[in-house]
Amino acid sequence: MNRPVLQIENARAYYIVENNYVRAIDDISIVIREGEVVGIVGESGSGKTTLSNVMLMNIKRPLSLIDGKVKLYSNGNVIELNKLSREELQKNIWGKETSIIPQSAMNALMPTKKIKDSILDVMKTHFEEIHEKEIIEKVQARFEEVGISKDVIFRYPFELSGGMKQRAVIAIATLLNPRFLIADEPTSALDVSTQKMVLKTIQDLREKEIVKSIAFITHDIATVRQIAETLVVMYAGKIVEISSIEDIIKEPLHPYTRGLLFSVVTPEPEVKKRGIYYIPGTPPNLMYPPPGCRFHPRCEYKLDICDKEEPKLKDVNGRKVACFLY
Repeated sequence: MNRPVLQIENARAYYIVENNYVRAIDDISIVIREGEVVGIVGESGSGKTTLSNVMLMNIKRPLSLIDGKVKLYSNGNVIELNKLSREELQKNIWGKETSIIPQSAMNALMPTKKIKDSILDVMKTHFEEIHEKEIIEKVQARFEEVGISKDVIFRYPFELSGGMKQRAVIAIATLLNPRFLIADEPTSALDVSTQKMVLKTIQDLREKEIVKSIAFITHDIATVRQIAETLVVMYAGKIVEISSIEDIIKEPLHPYTRGLLFSVVTPEPEVKKRGIYYIPGTPPNLMYPPPGCRFHPRCEYKLDICDKEEPKLKDVNGRKVACFLY
């Protein structure tokens, strides 16, 4: 069993809105191990991006970590990120130990600055003294590793295509070889051919051991299947299923996972045979989530217990699922 890189224990992260809580992440535990690419899927509002902020401990109002621990395993040490100040995280953790390709990666670069100058600004937040020539050489080498010209560093972002900007952001995010990388919807605004190029770039990061582990966040199971081994399915701030991605494709256990998977339109014969599927209803208001299982108002397999008690993640033949059907 590979060693853990990042572990979340019973995390609750809520948005504070006018004296009320939006329960965006509610009692979530997860372990990401060395060498793993873990896909995290769910519809909009399921808590995927909030979970990424918890993983990094990038917590600022209105988001608040109400409870739980975030542990980073590094060189035999266990660092509780939830105990560090934002200044300590920025100086010692972000970029060096953990990093993120943000959801709006193509807009992450300052449009009025050359890429070189944006990178130097980032480096100044991590190091009291920087050597510009050394940093530029390191960046140029990383740019070539991700498949773009080293001269791109001297251009403005508007001079680059969408795919080039995305790969430039990937190169910058991994410049200091962080152990753990989060890719938050990195292919959502790209055409199919550019998506494949970006996925290949992210795969190469792990194969070349530039990063140890990756959390790949998306709403698209077809995309995540190309890169991840393990799939975490989220619904309304909860994890409802964790399994190998091939097991989930073959036999989804949770009714929400089944609905999410079967609602994807693909040209396979079995999809044509069963027709288009959709999940009835809408996700709950997380300021006032329903009692019991949060999916029960939309679930065609609802039992009497489902609106009274909350199902816990349990082992089912080596997989994990939170459902009273099991």
